[in-house]
Amino acid sequence: MLRAAQAQIRRWLPRRQDCAALTDVSRCPDVSHLPNIGEQLHGFTLQRVKKVPELELTAVQLQHDRTGAEYMHVARDDANNVFSISFRTNPPDDTGVPHILEHTTLCGSEKYPVRDPFFKMVPRSLSNYMNAWTSQDHTTYPFATTNAQDFNNLMSVYLDATLHPLLQENDFTQEGWRIGPENPLATGDAASEDANRLVFKGVVYNEMKGQMSDADYLYYVRFHNHLFPALHNSGGDPQKITDLTWEQLRKYHADHYHPSNAKIVTYGNMPLDEHLQEVNARLNHFEKISVDHNVKMPIELDGPKYVTVPGPLDPLVPSDRQYKTSVTWLMGSITDPVEHFALNVLSAILFDKYSSPMYRSLVTAGLGADFSPNTGYESAGKRGVLSIGLSAVKKEDLPKVREAIAKTLLHLRKTGFAKKADGILHKLELGIKHKTAHFGMSMMQQLTPRWFHGGDPMDVLAWQELHDAFKARCEKGDYLESLIDKYLLNDKTLTFTMEPSQTYSQELADEESKRLAEKIREATKQFPNKQDAHQYLEKRELELLEVQEKGRDQDLSCLPTLHIQDIPREKERIPLRHDTIGHVNVQWREAPTNGLTYFRALHQFHNLPDELRQMIPLFTSAIMRLGTRHLTMEQLEELMTHKTGHLHVGHNTSPSPLSAASFREGIAISGYALDRNIPAMYEILRTIITETDFDGPEVEQNIRELLQRSTSGAINSIADSGHYFARTYAEASFSPVGRLEEQTEGISHVKLTTNLASRSSTESFSDVIQKLKAIQAFAIVNSDQLRVSLTCSSESSSANRKALRRFLGTLPTSTTIPSAPAETQYPRNTKSFFPLPYQVYYSAWVVPTVPYVDAASAPLEILAGLLQHNHLHHEIREKGGAYGGGAYAQGLGGVFGMYSYRDPNPQNTLKIMAEAGKWARDRTWTAQNLEAAKLAAFQGYDAPQAVDQDGLRLFLSGITDEMLQTRRERLLDVTAADIQMVADQFLVQRASESSVAVLGESKDWASAKNGWKIVDVGMAEKIKLMA
Repeated sequence: MLRAAQAQIRRWLPRRQDCAALTDVSRCPDVSHLPNIGEQLHGFTLQRVKKVPELELTAVQLQHDRTGAEYMHVARDDANNVFSISFRTNPPDDTGVPHILEHTTLCGSEKYPVRDPFFKMVPRSLSNYMNAWTSQDHTTYPFATTNAQDFNNLMSVYLDATLHPLLQENDFTQEGWRIGPENPLATGDAASEDANRLVFKGVVYNEMKGQMSDADYLYYVRFHNHLFPALHNSGGDPQKITDLTWEQLRKYHADHYHPSNAKIVTYGNMPLDEHLQEVNARLNHFEKISVDHNVKMPIELDGPKYVTVPGPLDPLVPSDRQYKTSVTWLMGSITDPVEHFALNVLSAILFDKYSSPMYRSLVTAGLGADFSPNTGYESAGKRGVLSIGLSAVKKEDLPKVREAIAKTLLHLRKTGFAKKADGILHKLELGIKHKTAHFGMSMMQQLTPRWFHGGDPMDVLAWQELHDAFKARCEKGDYLESLIDKYLLNDKTLTFTMEPSQTYSQELADEESKRLAEKIREATKQFPNKQDAHQYLEKRELELLEVQEKGRDQDLSCLPTLHIQDIPREKERIPLRHDTIGHVNVQWREAPTNGLTYFRALHQFHNLPDELRQMIPLFTSAIMRLGTRHLTMEQLEELMTHKTGHLHVGHNTSPSPLSAASFREGIAISGYALDRNIPAMYEILRTIITETDFDGPEVEQNIRELLQRSTSGAINSIADSGHYFARTYAEASFSPVGRLEEQTEGISHVKLTTNLASRSSTESFSDVIQKLKAIQAFAIVNSDQLRVSLTCSSESSSANRKALRRFLGTLPTSTTIPSAPAETQYPRNTKSFFPLPYQVYYSAWVVPTVPYVDAASAPLEILAGLLQHNHLHHEIREKGGAYGGGAYAQGLGGVFGMYSYRDPNPQNTLKIMAEAGKWARDRTWTAQNLEAAKLAAFQGYDAPQAVDQDGLRLFLSGITDEMLQTRRERLLDVTAADIQMVADQFLVQRASESSVAVLGESKDWASAKNGWKIVDVGMAEKIKLMA
């Protein structure tokens, strides 16, 4: 997986007034059993120990004596333990060698010489997180689990995979790149020309073709190339990936994947001693070597520098608003942690709200639709950089963007920030109090980059010290303002602009064709003629298919595994209580919450007209943007920042567990705050929902701005999650909830938003505003259609009940909610194709099944896991070259589906999906197959969850503890005969009821004469121009 380095503000700082409690080191895990600083422990030398009471943890830093590997252990009373091993991987070029190596290391190792042990471990584990990713200058392999044996199993696999991979040539050609016939199983004299056609293949190659289809990603990468020319594209540019050789990959591993170049992190409540013994045993086979610790630096900006590069057209954005531009300054060294933190705070003040200075002066002023992808403060190396920019800019407005940025910075320097930083710090206070289930993984992700960039990893943990030092500098006066003086009031800038090119996509295709022809010519030189070369490439492809096929039923006994007995048959139930306040049903979860109260409400309605439902997403955005008659949005946002943690209002659909045809629909409202601020939070929620002013003089302008902002990022959202859009559309034809979700968040909603955003400046939005006002009238009402869930401590429940009663008393008690029969219907049993300007495809195949409580639902869930891990991954990813593919079964909603992601060959994929039912029905399933599928299923059921998530299954979906326990038992008891039965009943016999959706580049095979319904999202003409 490719990960772009994006800085995020740290979110776990406590307030100064809590310092007395937070400096109580007795809250930190005891490490008195460890040796003294400088002494040895299991082959490591202890270097530092730091107690961090505000996070209730103790950090221990060590170094491996024999190899120099660096180790950080974070001891905390948290059962969700984390492991990661990372290596510095500065990319030498744009071939993507770090990224391809990340993939190929996971394809088999000396101790585990099976094909693809990483993916084969997924269903042999109860981990709640397994992954690997390539950052700009380092590569990380993490996992998280609550099971001690599972932790040891996965650590063994990860260490052997990274330090002793097989790196076979077949793995390189599968994961990296190769040339082969498009459809090797259909080659020969009688095969179609397309099947015989030679093409570039490879999982990473297709992943990066899809990534480069995301214009935001492309902008960021090109920007980074010019700011950090010494730091190449670690993910790989498809134009350069095909220059990488297997030999270069192996050498890169030998040079970089060595303990001397490694940083290891463990976290949680498992004993450090046991970790160190295992890691030391693995590392002791190596000798210390000299490694490159160089942290790449950006270019020096001694004066203004201007760079303009071409980019693709965005068919959802007006043709005169196709530019992206930004201005970048270099900041100071990240080794000053206080200034680094302060610059994060400054960035939040500048950009994070609708009322933020830069949003108002750039987006609200109409210069662009949204911030550019690189906007904000980040530290991609030892020096931070701050960028300010816009997307969807007119060519003639490019100079105005720079002028507006400079003018805003000067104004801020003169007027100052008043107490805006206090609001940011309040958010951070809530962040530390809000206990998440994945705290350790989140901490590791923050700690590792700082460590590689030359910063002190302990600084990431020292929240209170950092907070105090920051406040001390602020109290001296003008600290944040002085940073503007120091870094931003100058012309030492990089102005980076991407201009639209109508020929960009065609030039990309032409370049690939030319490069392919050249590679084929190079291969032909080794053979007497072109035909022999072609036959060799066909033969090599078939040999790879044979290797992949043998891997399907490979003996996996060398891989460690958990067993079905490791899954408890009954899970501990969470105590909930229920009562009523007036007509409103209230669910209570009383538990330690660290002084926070979590609020959720659902206001239910029935048969809402489609024309109103489609506007709910715009309504929920507008109430966070427009302000009221008495409070501006800036005043409301200041209240939210100082009084609440997170507020959300959105559309909600909940399928019934009892019937696939039944569901609840409504508006969901949620938020959390310190116990003392709950009354203020309620008043803010009431104000924004019921008093937002839809009649103000700037309403139409702001509505247009919201629509344009949404449209500006839509094409890239589809590129990033195309399989989700395909699934949602396919489900809409026979799932009532799928129909509603397609209207509010699917590709149909993208089309609606695009049409509204394209209205000319003279066209009125009065019709839209009337619908928003109609929604406001029934959004929240004190009636029996309103339900509330509260999670708080038992000590605060009485005060919370009083506050909730007062809040309900301020709401209207009755209203008329419009209703109408469903108008929009989606075609059933059809193949729908969406022409979109992508180099790869996204597909979905869906059939209706049964509701959650039906006895067949549990076998369907296990069937999905069996298909994903035993068939679809093998066929769609390994053999087909797609970045991803899988299956899912939704008990809630009653659908079964399959999908592919960044897929170069959707025709073959759809054939695999259509035949998957027969494959599953006719296969002899072993006890090991079933055990693995059940382990994979229970990764979700038994994953740790934060206290604010307790009881949500019942509140949102109506699944009782008894229903959940019955399903648990059914999942554990699924037999091979059950799998074959549901495969036949739903995937074979009901295959004719399936709906298919595919997104991607228009081709001849996707035509009406071949049975496809072509669905235009409103960009068909623009796509023709781009072709």
